[in-house]
Amino acid sequence: MTQQRKAVALISGGLDSLLAAKVMLEQGIHVEGINFFTGFCVEGHTHAIRKKDKAKPKRNNALWSAEQLGIKLHIIDIVEEYKDVLLNPKHGYGANMNPCLDCKIFMVQKALEWAEKKGFDFIITGEVIGQRPMSQRKDTMPVVARESGAQERLLRPLCAKNLSPTLPEREGWVSRDSLYGFSGRNRKPQMALAAEFGFEEYASPAGGCCFLTDEAYSRKLVDLWQGRGNREYEMDDIMLLKVGRHIRPAPHFKLIVSREEGENNFLMGYKKQFIHMYTTSHPGPMVLVDGEPAESDLLLAARIAARYSKGKMAERVTVEIHKPGEEPYSVEVEPLGPTELKDKWMI
Repeated sequence: MTQQRKAVALISGGLDSLLAAKVMLEQGIHVEGINFFTGFCVEGHTHAIRKKDKAKPKRNNALWSAEQLGIKLHIIDIVEEYKDVLLNPKHGYGANMNPCLDCKIFMVQKALEWAEKKGFDFIITGEVIGQRPMSQRKDTMPVVARESGAQERLLRPLCAKNLSPTLPEREGWVSRDSLYGFSGRNRKPQMALAAEFGFEEYASPAGGCCFLTDEAYSRKLVDLWQGRGNREYEMDDIMLLKVGRHIRPAPHFKLIVSREEGENNFLMGYKKQFIHMYTTSHPGPMVLVDGEPAESDLLLAARIAARYSKGKMAERVTVEIHKPGEEPYSVEVEPLGPTELKDKWMI
């Protein structure tokens, strides 16, 4: 009997990786998925926090994709290892703080290590030539294969016909005729293939969950590093950058101001780690203070909190200030006026 070959598929949760794995399953390949958790792709968390988004799906799309395919999914935490990729990308960043090419090389390298340890024959990804401006170009795809060490054991089923035959194709493990030649950013061919396979529901074809591709998030991340004087970060930092308004009145401190009740509740979970404050005379936001503020800075922060409260038109608003390990105290402040809240403070 012919030996059944085994492939590990990088499953992001998007449509392309779903289809790439399905194409291999259709050829009789044993496929298992692998998903690397960097900390910068936490799907559905803002939907879960904000009340206005409560109707939106809160699923992990990688797990959901594996379920649709009927394959095993291995989720591997690489948060600490990924820091070097983010902080020191050999190939630089994309439009924002996204080290896409280095990220892809790193993930394929990790998948190769896993495949060799588990006795798998090759690696598959959902990459399509021309779909991503940094990591999915015809000139960068060989870079990924070469620098990851995967070489010809890396197969991209959706665009394979636009590339040189790989080892699985030459050895007859898979049929090149049954692979595809997709290219460009148009997702209609993938959507048609999904319909052919019977997939009626899937993540947004042009989507992506990486926070680092988001301009606003990247700006907040850079500001965090500048404010702290180093480029260290933890999971709490990653999550907090996605929540609330971020306001930096001075280089040595910033505020995270909740925008609604769901964010209020979420930020309450950090009250033991940060100086925090909230209005007591009027309904208002939860405010975390990050940095090393002086008392005068806290009075300014209280005025900003009052500005975002229901008492923004009142003459005075009472704000309760909490410092970790100390007794809380209250101050009465005049809410900051609209012309006093500087645009340059908004991150």
